[in-house]
Amino acid sequence: MKLAVVIPTLGRKAVASRLLSHLESQTRLPDHVFVTAPDESHVEQGSSYSYPASMIFGGRGLCAQRNRALSQSVEFFDIITFFDDDFVPSENYLENVVKEFECHNEYSVLMGDVLYDGAQDLACSFEDAITILQKAACSPPPHHDPVDHIGAYGCNMSIRTSAIGAVRFDEKLALYGWQEDIDFTAQLGRHGRVVRLTSLLGVHLGIKSGRVSGVRFGYSQVVNPIYLARKGTMPVGFAADLIFRNLAANLAKSLFPEPHIDRRGRLKGNLIGARHLIAGRIEPEYVLELK
Repeated sequence: MKLAVVIPTLGRKAVASRLLSHLESQTRLPDHVFVTAPDESHVEQGSSYSYPASMIFGGRGLCAQRNRALSQSVEFFDIITFFDDDFVPSENYLENVVKEFECHNEYSVLMGDVLYDGAQDLACSFEDAITILQKAACSPPPHHDPVDHIGAYGCNMSIRTSAIGAVRFDEKLALYGWQEDIDFTAQLGRHGRVVRLTSLLGVHLGIKSGRVSGVRFGYSQVVNPIYLARKGTMPVGFAADLIFRNLAANLAKSLFPEPHIDRRGRLKGNLIGARHLIAGRIEPEYVLELK
């Protein structure tokens, strides 16, 4: 099976370059790597790797960047693996992805076990990520049966291209997207299983640079789940729980926010989103008008 890796990046030139170099240690090299960015200023120029690599430039926005890569890859590869530019996979990650798809025709989407997720906590350094992966290689986590999910976690997800068809990432989920991974892969779940596997390991650094403002993110926390519930790609109960948990966390922690999270900005965005919902406005793309 031919496998391509897609890495969207924005404002993280050094981080993306480190990942590209790290991929050379894979026990099964990618057949091609596509790096998508708004322009040349976001990527290192002149580097060469032991696998073919292409740079794709265009407007910013996670969904738009991923769609540009799909337009150049979906017809030519059997598997497309999406990595965030700050995700560090284990050395056998891609090898195991191919094995799982070859052995399980019922799988449409795979995602791995994230051993540490800096997006949910303090950011992790690349060196710490390597240490975590080395410890896991020496003492592997307990094996568990595949766990089915309604959608995959976008920092690391692998797609069987035959399941994609005309499905694309929804570009109304502008800028950082948020829940765009659930929206996209839930649709692919109609053609097969969306599973998390313990044979796929990695660390998500959770680099804070390059992300949207707290106000924009807070708006998306409220509006995007409702938009996707109406679209039919996110269960209503899941959407409601997501909104409630984020709103409660932002409200409770806004007085004494963590230094790495703009809780007050997120809460302000939550309230703007709630006001729009009450007025009947369900427009995730409105984040483009926020600062």
